[in-house]
Amino acid sequence: KFNRMPTKDEIKKFSTQIEQLAEAQKLTLMDAIIHHCKETGLEIEVSASLISAALKAKIKLEAQDLNLLKKTSKLPL
Repeated sequence: KFNRMPTKDEIKKFSTQIEQLAEAQKLTLMDAIIHHCKETGLEIEVSASLISAALKAKIKLEAQDLNLLKKTSKLPL
């Protein structure tokens, strides 16, 4: 579907859709991405190029909370 790099607007729109879907359906962000791809026919490989840095960080934190990734140390704020 994408033969080019996605625009910032496309990335922002995709990330917003995924976060809203995850909230509405009570899904993890990764599950929301997979669900979105199945519903729209978007290839998962293509969706990877649409994930914003902020969404990647949220997915990483979520994966750490679910013990899917090793927790990294965080600086106290």
